[in-house]
Amino acid sequence: MRHPKPLQNNETIGFVAPSFGCNIEPYRTAFNNAQKKFKELGYGIQLGPNCYEGRGIGISNTPEACAKELTESYLSKENQAIISCGGGELMCEILDHMDFDKIKAAEPKWYTGYSDNTNFTFLLTTLCDVASLYGPCAAAYGMEPWHPALQDAFDIMTGKKNTVTGYDGWEKESLKDEEHPLEPYHITEKRVLKVYDPATGTVTEQSKVNISGRLIGGCLDCLDVLVGTKFDKVPEFAEKYKEEGILWFLEACDLNVMSIRRAIWQLEHSGWFKYTRGFLIGRPLCMGQELMGLDQYSAVVGVLSKYNVPIIMDADVGHFAPMMPLVCGSLATIKVDGNDIQIEMK
Repeated sequence: MRHPKPLQNNETIGFVAPSFGCNIEPYRTAFNNAQKKFKELGYGIQLGPNCYEGRGIGISNTPEACAKELTESYLSKENQAIISCGGGELMCEILDHMDFDKIKAAEPKWYTGYSDNTNFTFLLTTLCDVASLYGPCAAAYGMEPWHPALQDAFDIMTGKKNTVTGYDGWEKESLKDEEHPLEPYHITEKRVLKVYDPATGTVTEQSKVNISGRLIGGCLDCLDVLVGTKFDKVPEFAEKYKEEGILWFLEACDLNVMSIRRAIWQLEHSGWFKYTRGFLIGRPLCMGQELMGLDQYSAVVGVLSKYNVPIIMDADVGHFAPMMPLVCGSLATIKVDGNDIQIEMK
């Protein structure tokens, strides 16, 4: 696994929009302020041609234009790290136009984004053997002041830290809107971790976990679309790292509890979870939903319990901010003690 070099002061951050761009509020103003903040920290800025575009369907521009921007930015010597402008809906459509052979041969650099950006963060790791950062998109860096999760993500990019912990609470409803584009996270809820213990076969709120392995994952909405395509090299990846074992992090956006169950079933039956050592599951946007007796916990445990490994749920990962930035491809150790969680990523 190749890891990018830390971003150095006075180097340049590239911004791209392979999914949605920052063409509407509150994202435009927030993105502008993020650029201002990075410049004040001493970094150069390189904007891709689609950063303020909105003419595409589910993404900023045409799939061809988005793929060209991302490929050229990744291969460019003029930036040393890349942050995606935002998530979206149809980033999968750019993949046919990407040159993954050239990307694999290039010097690795940090690429940061989440949600729809799973289409690149995950494939950088499983196709190119390059670590990526599943973390905040560009507009989030415009908030005033930065939440510790933003600082954690940037500290990983700059090589200042490789360990993250859970945060004091999470945001159920955002106060960020067109009139308040720089609003920080509205923290109102307490983090309560739930863990499936394979020794007892039960889900509890007070557990101790210590697991290690190669950390990969992303947004289930995107991952289940990649299954069975030419971009699906997960079984081969798992074989390569079987001695270390695999740790999966998974979270969901638009999926309801039934869709989550189906997506995990699909990944499981495609051989993705071979050699797994454990699962880290983020809070889904359908949190609290129950359909026909199925909730967010049984949607996961009902399929994954057969692996007899810990399943950590309601972690600070995904669409309910804040999110722990996770290095996809790192050799990670996850420790849980009650409601405390620590993830070391080497």
